[in-house]
Amino acid sequence: MLRAAASRCAGGAIRRLSVASYPAAVGARRKPPQDEGDWSYYKEWWGEDDGPGDGAHTVFRRHSEHGNGVVSVVAYPASIPASDQWPVMERWLQERNLAIYPESSGADQFKILGYQWRVMRFNDHTRQSTAKVMACYRFGGDRALYSMQQPNCLAVPYVKSMVSAGLTALPSCSYDLPQAVSEPNTMKILCIGHGGGSIPLFLASKFRGADVHIVEIDPVVVSASVESMGFPASCAKGLSAHTMQPTDGDELLWNGVHDRISLHIEDAEDFIAGDSNVYDLVFIDAYDGNDIFPRKLWDADGAFLRNLEEKVHPLHGTVVVNLHSDSGPSSPDVDDEAPFENVLPMGRYVSHVCRAYKRHFGLAFTVASPWLCNITLVACRDKAILKGAPVGRSCRDFVLSKLLSRSSMVEQALDLPFPCLQYVKNGFTLVE
Repeated sequence: MLRAAASRCAGGAIRRLSVASYPAAVGARRKPPQDEGDWSYYKEWWGEDDGPGDGAHTVFRRHSEHGNGVVSVVAYPASIPASDQWPVMERWLQERNLAIYPESSGADQFKILGYQWRVMRFNDHTRQSTAKVMACYRFGGDRALYSMQQPNCLAVPYVKSMVSAGLTALPSCSYDLPQAVSEPNTMKILCIGHGGGSIPLFLASKFRGADVHIVEIDPVVVSASVESMGFPASCAKGLSAHTMQPTDGDELLWNGVHDRISLHIEDAEDFIAGDSNVYDLVFIDAYDGNDIFPRKLWDADGAFLRNLEEKVHPLHGTVVVNLHSDSGPSSPDVDDEAPFENVLPMGRYVSHVCRAYKRHFGLAFTVASPWLCNITLVACRDKAILKGAPVGRSCRDFVLSKLLSRSSMVEQALDLPFPCLQYVKNGFTLVE
């Protein structure tokens, strides 16, 4: 879930993060692909703060019984990819179809119908998630209409911040990230909070070795992602979503990526208590329709964090949490909150969240998301990330230096269209 940036959050201090901000050394080694989710396109899908705005078309609307109010998905036209680029995707679909149905002998043809932004909202005003969706049509033989979320397009800055910080922290704790890119069954990932499913789809498409588990308490949110945001239906076991996607849609469009994802409709606290997996990487983005991060997910003495600590790898396990930083300004009289005040205005409870995760995992830091009043909290094992720290050197400087030294490897290994280095540097603060 994202929060609109107030002037006090953005100001002039956070400069635009784009391909142009890559360091020259990185640019010399690699030309990054086009970032279809660059923030410069936000006007195409942002709408109005009190509703979808002009040019929007509502494609899903249903009431939630799990605290999210009215869950809706709104469609907006997307300017890229331009139509002259569509034949490349059409040829890929043709090849996939022929591999699945060799008896068709090329009789089936595919036509891209267009690309749209799809924005999930809670109660019409809170933007929960944003994805780009492709629609295509198969004709000439067995006719069918398909839709597919574009997994490499991360449109929201805080999502890029979470991904960048988490994926640089993991190898900083001695995890072999390139191996997970190329080899199967080597990376356990947990995503708490589903939204449109952009993070799990991104990770599953980038890591051949990914085994991604998603936990979402609200079946209406899951239905919205499947029916209207191009998320593969077969990942959600037991969901009676009224999707018009043909039965062969996931196999045709996702080419095995969907097999790396399991979506569980369950309360996160209950799931963690009964889960037997040990996770390398955990993402938590669990605000509800009232813009509340449930206390049980950050209560330092609660069952959730105790169980999560046991289910995260004891050496390199890393947890990434999305937090809203504009939940009320910190009191200027409270000295122990001073370390956070130079990043973004944060409510007292956000500081408590940070310290609760630090208490359970050993080390925690935050980075600021540009343009939005969100921060990314990362918690990991202190012994792993501080390994090799020279005596007398600042822990903050050592951790930041270690993260930045891994950022180029992450960008290249995953062929990222955005500079994770810049997201990691932005407002970096070690939680004390």
